[in-house]
Amino acid sequence: MLKQLLSLPIEKKLGQLFFIGLSGDEINEHSVSLLREISPGGVCLFSRNIKSTNQVIKFISGIRENLAIEPILSLDQEGGVVDRLRRILTPMPSVSLLKNTTNAKKLAKLTAEIVRILGFNMNFAPVVDILDESREKFSNGLYARAFGKTKEQVIELAGAYLKTLQAGGCFGCLKHFPGLGASEVDSHESLPVINLSENEFYDNDLLPFRELIKTGDVRAIMVAHAVFPNIDLQETDSSGKLLPSSLSYNFVTKLVRERMTFDGLVITDDLEMGAIVKNYSISKACKAAILAGGDMLAICADADAVQQGYYGVLEAVKNKEISESRIDESLTRIAHLKSLMLRPLPFDAVRLQILSEEVAQLNKKLDQPYGG
Repeated sequence: MLKQLLSLPIEKKLGQLFFIGLSGDEINEHSVSLLREISPGGVCLFSRNIKSTNQVIKFISGIRENLAIEPILSLDQEGGVVDRLRRILTPMPSVSLLKNTTNAKKLAKLTAEIVRILGFNMNFAPVVDILDESREKFSNGLYARAFGKTKEQVIELAGAYLKTLQAGGCFGCLKHFPGLGASEVDSHESLPVINLSENEFYDNDLLPFRELIKTGDVRAIMVAHAVFPNIDLQETDSSGKLLPSSLSYNFVTKLVRERMTFDGLVITDDLEMGAIVKNYSISKACKAAILAGGDMLAICADADAVQQGYYGVLEAVKNKEISESRIDESLTRIAHLKSLMLRPLPFDAVRLQILSEEVAQLNKKLDQPYGG
């Protein structure tokens, strides 16, 4: 796989660094054109793309048929408020309700088998942000998405979930690095300014990432768009504004790669979020994320934004702003992950129904008959 990716022309190499979303619920001429033009390394599906079992199977097959290199195929199947499959299966419970590793493992086992039957090979989960009682009142979009109220609970339950998910053949992805739990706003809307002290940042919010990376189980991390004014790593951009963590060399390379010795995949959170587009162009954000050390750039909705980001990076490589060796570093990590991907499980409608019923039983056990 690595030899194959490194031998690609630069236009196709760059495509592998993009993790894109598609519009609609079927492969049409517009999506085929985008897939063939960009040749993305990953595609993420959302609720808008998932309407029925047969439809999503066909949709994912169409994606694969139009990409010469096997893509990473992901979704955000956390459970609770973030449940992309609720139209086609029993809604899954919020992870905040799990309370113990037995329940966390059960949810992860069900999730892995379900998404692999549907054709996915990665789940953008678990969330390892910490939401204690004082943080639960914030409107930051994280309500009920955390595994616990303390760092110890998050490490234990999210760790069990991740290990079990990946044992089931589906990659996980820790998010939202380096920790969004103390954010008072939703990064979908604006850039969070997180005023943690250095002690709380390093000893609390960063700890789940640090401890889970030590286990060797972490294959991928998603980097949040946030600024941390009180942290020694915080940078400013060329205009003097605080630089979001997703675009920061200090956070991505110095902290993740060097201090935490993580050599897995680093993916940005969606670069179309308000935290980014209210402050930077897509093209500038993509270039900054790559220069920061990120491996894959998530652009999850607008085809025009995907193209702007892609051609902005391509121009930067041709102008020597970004070296091809820097691109090859990320291709090496992408190739390694792809070499470990398993093929989808055979489609089995009866098995999916059984799994959906098992989700219902887990909901009942947690006193959440309709998910939560």
